[in-house]
Amino acid sequence: MRDYDVLLIGSTGFTGGLTADYLAAHAPDGLRWALAGRDQGRLAAVRGRLAGVRPDLAELPLHPLDLEDPQALAALVSRAKVVITTVGPYLAHGEPLVAACAETGTDYVDLTGEPEFVDLMYLRHHATAARTGARIVHACGFDSVPHDLGVLHAMLQLRPTEPVTVRGVVRASAQFSGGTFHSAMGAFSRGRAMKDAAQRRRTAEKRTQDGGRRARATAGRPHRDPLLGYWLVPLPTIDPQVVARSARALDVYGPDFTYGHYAGTRTLRYAVGGSVGAGAIAVAAQVPPLREALLRRVPAGSGPSPARRERSWFTVDVVAETAGTVQHTRVSGGDPGYTETSRMLAESALCLALDGIDAPGGCLTTAQAMGEPLLARLQAAGMSFEVLGG
Repeated sequence: MRDYDVLLIGSTGFTGGLTADYLAAHAPDGLRWALAGRDQGRLAAVRGRLAGVRPDLAELPLHPLDLEDPQALAALVSRAKVVITTVGPYLAHGEPLVAACAETGTDYVDLTGEPEFVDLMYLRHHATAARTGARIVHACGFDSVPHDLGVLHAMLQLRPTEPVTVRGVVRASAQFSGGTFHSAMGAFSRGRAMKDAAQRRRTAEKRTQDGGRRARATAGRPHRDPLLGYWLVPLPTIDPQVVARSARALDVYGPDFTYGHYAGTRTLRYAVGGSVGAGAIAVAAQVPPLREALLRRVPAGSGPSPARRERSWFTVDVVAETAGTVQHTRVSGGDPGYTETSRMLAESALCLALDGIDAPGGCLTTAQAMGEPLLARLQAAGMSFEVLGG
């Protein structure tokens, strides 16, 4: 028995604050949860805001957090079933929490989209988590829940027995936060280190499953999609890596699975412009003075206004082709980076804490760790997973 079902770390930041708001509004009665952080004054201010909505949260427990003290950190996280952390960039700040959770058998969820961090945590802490039973689940926000669970939802409908080729196409109207921009710039600036961590992980884990099953992500190329009517541009995010790992782990993806990941635009002009803009930012990230100047312009902890989030939306189209069959499914929701991310992150933690999940310990994807129970939670919470054709 542990003191808390959920321990939220990062509630004084932008997305962490939205996650706290979501738990206050949607957590079931009797949920035992607490906030932790370095600044007790700011934590108390968050608690006061939450109590303005739910007076019973006026006594919500607050805990000091010291990432530099491994023993104190382990003692704190061992009091919770699940730890949520929104404190990034994760490559700079995330490992002490992963290590403490892995060692104490505490489930862990974050919203990172940093491939190098995810690969390094697998290399350094997967074996410990597998031994203690801790489920370490990265990318529980817009990276990569709509893509990972969207493809899982499609495979549950299709249940392929032949080779299947899947493409995921994301479209969105939204504004990013300062924290997201800082994480992205950090990843762009570490291309060589990121490739090295990915290679070491590939060496450490099996690329094929028992029985000869195959699963892989491909880079793809820009082209016009005849079914969707969009111009597709390959999207080099963490999402295809996550989807491929789920496919390697779960039989429902069939014997031979291939995934391509794209951004979709209605015109070629926007596709070209988006590619050029992303390339320019990636180049600027390699030049320290330019990188620092851009980071100063978008401070961490900032984010879009409630009115802007209210107008935002996303769709992820999943098109699966196998043995003459084409199936089109779609995931859709509101503001992807913040309103929906806080929902996905909180529901992931609640799923692990309350739903009797029997997944083994280790570094897992959302489809591996929670799969259909999390799908059901997100649908009940308002996200749409629907079959459009096929």
